[in-house]
Amino acid sequence: MVDPIGRTVVDRINVGKRPRGLKISPDGTKLLVALSGSPIGGPGVDESKLPPADRAADGIGVVDLATHSVIKKYHSGSDPESFAMSLDGKMIFVSNEDSGEMTALDLESGDIKAKVKVGEEPEGVTTGPDGRVVFVSCEGSNEVVAIDTTTFKVVGRIPAGARPRSIAFSRDGAIGFIGSENAGTLTVFDTKTRKVKKTITLPKPTEPGAIPPRPMGLQISPDGAHLYVSLGRAKSVAVIDVAKQEYKSAMTDVGTRPWGIGVSTDGTKLYTANGPSGDISIVDVATGKTEAKVATGGSPWGIAVGQAR
Repeated sequence: MVDPIGRTVVDRINVGKRPRGLKISPDGTKLLVALSGSPIGGPGVDESKLPPADRAADGIGVVDLATHSVIKKYHSGSDPESFAMSLDGKMIFVSNEDSGEMTALDLESGDIKAKVKVGEEPEGVTTGPDGRVVFVSCEGSNEVVAIDTTTFKVVGRIPAGARPRSIAFSRDGAIGFIGSENAGTLTVFDTKTRKVKKTITLPKPTEPGAIPPRPMGLQISPDGAHLYVSLGRAKSVAVIDVAKQEYKSAMTDVGTRPWGIGVSTDGTKLYTANGPSGDISIVDVATGKTEAKVATGGSPWGIAVGQAR
């Protein structure tokens, strides 16, 4: 846990194996964390040489933010990667990477309501603006799968660029954005028809040896005007004009590999999780400059921004 004003680590909570996706409950009292017992692999790794998975470690951990202690762990299907919450906060939708499924989990009863086959290697999960549909990016099959949150039926498949990671929506709910890491693109789609409207290709740097943009995390600004896109090994964050659906600018030298991304409630600061360097960057939105890096250790992956209590 990091205090972005004091720029210090205020606590370290042992939640379990491989914490990745993070979300704060609607009432602000709990932190939910996706935990996985799958060994760390990555692109190009020979999985046959990895140690066996510890499936008992899989689940969604719940941290009480008042006491900073783990109070519960839900069963949530195999190898949970990330998850989204229903608009009423009563259910979560979990991507199960190794089984190619999305699990719908009732938080009150702890029961799994449904498991839905989606595509290969489901990754990002985002609940649609009206709460009726949840969208799951499948990095192995280069698509986003739309699932009805009542019937748990697949109601659409949206083609995306290579290795889609994250999904975000405009504040008015009319359009969605899909960030595709290997393609260096953002797919823009109509949320009602679930049809692709356009593709935004992020510009490649011209400097010799520079790494091209690799879209990872997406975050809409509080005023809805901009979409911020963490660009992984390109060490930068792209800024997209939401109304024009166009690339606007980039914040450079943000971190070693910015992935998880968050924004302050007043919209003045961005926060990125930089896995390889084990730190969190604090970026001033107005200037695009990195003001500070807070060393966290480990390999920070996700970010959830909460209110001081």
